[in-house]
Amino acid sequence: MAESQQSMEVSTEDTHYPKGDPIGFEDNHVMTAQEQPVNEVPEKEALIPKHATDRIFFIDLANKHLQIIPPEVFSLEHLEELHMEKNLIVNIPKEIKLLKNMKVLYLDHNRIRDICDELGMLKSILSLDLSNNPLSYSSLLVISNLQSLHQLRLYQINLHEIPVQICKYLHLIELLGLSDNNLQCLPKEIVNLKKLKEIYLKNNRFEKFPIELCKNVSLEIIDLEQNLISHIPEEIGSLTNLVKLFLAFNNLSSIPPTLQHCQKLAVLDLSHNPLHKLPPVLNSLTEKSELGLSDNSLEELPAQTGSWTSLTHLYLRNSGLHRVHMSFTSLTSVRVLDLSENCFDEIPKGICSMKNLEILNLDDNQIQEIPAEIQELTNLKCLSLSKNQFNNFPVEIFLVGSLEKLYLGQNKGVKLTSLPEDIIKLQNLKELHIENNCLEYLPPAVGSLTHLRILDCHNNLLKKLPDTQPPNKHRLNCLCLLQILPEDLNSLKQLQVILVDGNPMTDPPIELCCQGTSAILQYLWQKRHKKAKASKIRNIWQGLITKKGIRPFLAFNSMTNKKKEKKGKEKGKQKPGKEPNRTLSAAREVSTKQTALKHSHQWIF
Repeated sequence: MAESQQSMEVSTEDTHYPKGDPIGFEDNHVMTAQEQPVNEVPEKEALIPKHATDRIFFIDLANKHLQIIPPEVFSLEHLEELHMEKNLIVNIPKEIKLLKNMKVLYLDHNRIRDICDELGMLKSILSLDLSNNPLSYSSLLVISNLQSLHQLRLYQINLHEIPVQICKYLHLIELLGLSDNNLQCLPKEIVNLKKLKEIYLKNNRFEKFPIELCKNVSLEIIDLEQNLISHIPEEIGSLTNLVKLFLAFNNLSSIPPTLQHCQKLAVLDLSHNPLHKLPPVLNSLTEKSELGLSDNSLEELPAQTGSWTSLTHLYLRNSGLHRVHMSFTSLTSVRVLDLSENCFDEIPKGICSMKNLEILNLDDNQIQEIPAEIQELTNLKCLSLSKNQFNNFPVEIFLVGSLEKLYLGQNKGVKLTSLPEDIIKLQNLKELHIENNCLEYLPPAVGSLTHLRILDCHNNLLKKLPDTQPPNKHRLNCLCLLQILPEDLNSLKQLQVILVDGNPMTDPPIELCCQGTSAILQYLWQKRHKKAKASKIRNIWQGLITKKGIRPFLAFNSMTNKKKEKKGKEKGKQKPGKEPNRTLSAAREVSTKQTALKHSHQWIF
């Protein structure tokens, strides 16, 4: 799928600490102390209102380039939730003990090395996040005093082992986040966490599935993605409350049959493992709704897939598939299907029976044509067909009127040379990605896609694009390399992104295109405004001729001709060798024309 499209992957992380922030969310520039004085904030942007009472329960001071926690915070004795993440804080002051009612404290993404003992005096705290800090191992012992904790996040702190004290004394922990560290095992004392429901261990150094977890029967979510695990113990069957299990990017070649006892399992990700055939146990998991099998060498799907009737999300990217079994038609509940990077030379017709399908990814196959049956996918919103072998634009796409996102970028394979006018049939389209092709023009119909938000046509051959009504078919076939963007794009009120880099653009000038979407739209608006004004004047005069006849204009011409004749006679009477007064004659001629024009306007209006 095109890079601009959101990746189709099973989401693993907890709600507070997602896999990755949206593009543009993170501030890539970290201001130094020299750039931003400590806690210096303009009066109009005071961190805490001057006249606020002490009954403040929530404060968000995230991403403020602060080097310390503002002292005035510690006077708010009723404060329950404090967000200080993404700052430059080095130490937690002793005054933290004054916040006796604190329940939620986020200090992640700072520069904290040591945790003061006073933090352990916050007996009401329920959620603590110290992720992405260079914490010393010894300072973590303070956390074991927070016995009311329900959620503890220690992502990416270079942790090699979990302090045993944390597992001994934090009996109320429900969520434990330890991803992106260097853990190889868990302490046996972790069985003391009787209420543990979610544990995140992604991107560590586990070579074996931590068998200690199999005794935490309250577990509902286990994330062990991106480790080195090659074996799952039979004891996993004891986790009867397990709902989500993430095991992608490991070395698993098989799954134990005892997993069938995990009857509540709804999400299972086995992507990026050396699986050569589907584990038979999958048939027994009747509640599964999301299944990730991408990047395994499956080569074919057996008939058993037809029994997965509860599935809503199925990921089979890069699995060596040439075809799917006819039983695939039974998967009528599937809403998201990823079959990209496989070996299909046609779209399996069974897919067209998935009435609830909303997202279909068929990137990077060998598909040359689309069956007309695709029109049966009346709920399809996103269709990705990049990197295939279409000789011409697959017009069957226009049968899917529900489409909101269309991807036809061709990084490799046959390049598309034209975009049909029938694109206007996709009136629900919000994103159109046709990058890396050989398009020489965009049809004016693009300007009629009123819901369009993103138009990505970078790396084509665009020079000039028609800005008038759609030309006839013969005219389309005769168009040369063109040079302007359609002015109608400016009428698309929802349009947010236009990507035209990599095209030999001349109008708008390439230097203006580099300034981004807003500059392009402003240019098109000005151009369209000037053109509309000129067109209005032209239409007024054409209307006058039609409604009032040509008499006033003939009268104007007659007056002009008589003046010219009189001027010629005067010129003949001049003395030899004397030049006529050209300036005076010109002035008189202009005056005469203005008078005639004034009379014609009065006659008409």
